[in-house]
Amino acid sequence: MSNPGIPSLDQLKVFLTVVETGSFAAAARRLSRATSAISYTIATLETQLGVPLFDRESTRKPTLTEAGMAVLSEARTVCNGVDSLRARVRGLISGLEGEVVLAVDVMLPTERLVDALHAFEAEFPTVAIKLHVEALGAVVHLVQEGRAGIGISGPLQEASPGIESIHIGHVELIPVASPLHALVSNGNPTPGDIRKHVQLVLTDRSPVTEGHDFGVLSLRTWRLADLGSKHALLVAGIGWGNMPEPMVRADIEAGRLVRLRLPESDGGRYKLSAIHRIDAPPGPAASWLIQRFAAQTQARV
Repeated sequence: MSNPGIPSLDQLKVFLTVVETGSFAAAARRLSRATSAISYTIATLETQLGVPLFDRESTRKPTLTEAGMAVLSEARTVCNGVDSLRARVRGLISGLEGEVVLAVDVMLPTERLVDALHAFEAEFPTVAIKLHVEALGAVVHLVQEGRAGIGISGPLQEASPGIESIHIGHVELIPVASPLHALVSNGNPTPGDIRKHVQLVLTDRSPVTEGHDFGVLSLRTWRLADLGSKHALLVAGIGWGNMPEPMVRADIEAGRLVRLRLPESDGGRYKLSAIHRIDAPPGPAASWLIQRFAAQTQARV
């Protein structure tokens, strides 16, 4: 049994045009060709593939055969892939990045990230995104090492050489615990009460802020590298801790968590900055993404 021939891109486009327009004559008008040229192209394609694509005998209008239906799906995939390739190359020629590697602090509210990436996809459909979600100094570390082109970082340390930063707002951190936790069930905490209870603390997986404590008030701490795990333990009644207000808003409204009113601290602002290396300025797409994050502070996304 002989193998099918290799169709040309033009043949596949003519085939798709016939399907879309419903006739050889309509396809000829759209492509500014003679009807005979369209018919010849389809006949040649059928000969190369070794199967009839259209039923021309039982109907006046060309109707796809079973084989034609199967070929249609593959032809669309091939043509769409080629169109995507050409669009990406046009972007590269004009200086547009092929990929943006973004590292974001885990404290960044999800709605802000979704807003930015949804708008980015619409604005730059040919540019791929590679996303890292990290805690504390790990975002800066990825950018410093060149493993991420841009980052959305929490409060920067003084030891962040070669980093350009742009303020993009903040997120409120608030102390919370389960309603079953002793800090809640025993009434309002008095000074010193929190030091007796386990505080869940987000830890750093990078050397940038290794050994630094952020908002640690208890003498007893459990350290976690994942904010989702910290959230789950808090809801389960294990320890207390500071959390981004947007992440626990629904839990507080539903009574799964309670905002603590601590004499020592009522939380605070966690500053956010868009960062990149000074010696590696962002391209057009990455710059647009930074501007989108900055604009959110005005729109209060």
